[in-house]
Amino acid sequence: QVQLVESGGGLVQAGGSLRLSCAASGHTFHSNYAMGWFRQAPGKEREFVAAIRAFTHYADSVKGRFTISRDNAKKMVYLQMNSLKPEDTAVYYCAADGDEFESGHPSDAGRYDYWGQGTQVTVSS
Repeated sequence: QVQLVESGGGLVQAGGSLRLSCAASGHTFHSNYAMGWFRQAPGKEREFVAAIRAFTHYADSVKGRFTISRDNAKKMVYLQMNSLKPEDTAVYYCAADGDEFESGHPSDAGRYDYWGQGTQVTVSS
């Protein structure tokens, strides 16, 4: 059974940094499987943040501030978040492909079969 567990969230001041981690278990986890980060703020829909497969992909709102990376040997994916802003406040979710031949762009939430429970990130002004 595939399980994704996020960690690393917390409270940080604007301009600060956090590093989110996602540990995958029961998953094949090699580079052909896309891994993504999404977030959902109160009262808003879940939105794409970043994804990694053959290439990395970022939402315009985080480009240049966030970096996604993965360690296939450890079955981990990371999201380094720098220069955080209050509008980055949200629950952050890790997502994983269920099939290396998944269709859909890595920014599309619908392509992912597995989701973590989320980790809260709060950025104070």
